[in-house]
Amino acid sequence: MLDIYAGENALTTIQENGFKQELFTNFLGASGGPKWFTLFGLDKYLFGDFFQERTTELNLIGSSAGAFRAACFAQKDPVAAISRLADKYARTVYDDKPTTADISDSAVDMLSHIFGTSGVNEVLSNNIFKAHFIVAKCNGLTSYENKAVQCAGLLGSILLNKIDRRLLSYQYERFIYRPKSSNLIVNDPYNFTSHYIDFTQDNIPDALLASGSIPMVMSGIKNIANSPQGTYRDGGIIDYHFDFALHNEQMIGTKQKQLDNLTLYPHFSDKPKAGWFDKSSSRQVLNKHYENTVLLVPSERFIQSLPYNKIPDRNDFKTLDAPTRIKYWLKVLSETDRLADAFNEFIVKQDTNKIQRF
Repeated sequence: MLDIYAGENALTTIQENGFKQELFTNFLGASGGPKWFTLFGLDKYLFGDFFQERTTELNLIGSSAGAFRAACFAQKDPVAAISRLADKYARTVYDDKPTTADISDSAVDMLSHIFGTSGVNEVLSNNIFKAHFIVAKCNGLTSYENKAVQCAGLLGSILLNKIDRRLLSYQYERFIYRPKSSNLIVNDPYNFTSHYIDFTQDNIPDALLASGSIPMVMSGIKNIANSPQGTYRDGGIIDYHFDFALHNEQMIGTKQKQLDNLTLYPHFSDKPKAGWFDKSSSRQVLNKHYENTVLLVPSERFIQSLPYNKIPDRNDFKTLDAPTRIKYWLKVLSETDRLADAFNEFIVKQDTNKIQRF
């Protein structure tokens, strides 16, 4: 039902201490659009139960759909917020041939729905659950809205990525929007420039919207407040499923020290890909970046039990009529409570023999 994978350090730590929420200081949420529906039950359990009594900070790091989830988890009632997001997303309906403006307007409406009147302030003031939104600033041809020009830029990205992922740093910069008190640092061997921008009431909505603004599908977000001028798009372009190390810098006495605590990563795949352009490539993430990570992954048996024997994806908008797709997606959302039950059973029994090495 639920597969659990752990890097070498994470597995040793859990075997010595048990599987406890206080072992984790980071939480990852990947891109992937409606694929995250398979994690809905886990999300509700983790933030409605597992982390409910949390008293120390937990960094929530997300790109695209993962950033939207992080924005929900950092609100006062995370279960209600993630439920609003899931229901709104599942029931989204477009015209037969939606424009980029149509899809972008729908995303704005979704953002307003999950934040409500107080959500932005709740994210801004949460000192325990600290949301971090990853956004890609686009340079060169990829920064244009004209589809022909943007497409040329993306074709260049595909070629550069095929040669060497590091070359993408000429086209994209990583922006991480975060609470002012955050001490999270990304250690990236691929040389993407990482900028850290403090949250304000003015930039949280646009930063979140930018993190989910898919190239060629949605409009880029221009000139986010407190940020350099330019075009900002989907954080998954650079960090689709993540291939970097996370450090939490803290002052120990008069010296600054990097603490490498564990990262919890509910994910819809046991084979994460670094960036958007790696989706169909054979490139693997670096194992060293997952030494401190625990992945919670729906098993193949669970996936085969779902309607159409697969997890939701954005192609469902094209291949299924709206009533059929909505019924299918809502069914998946309800079925994921079984994953929460499986994880709860694991927590109760503490059977670490079920953890597989990543």
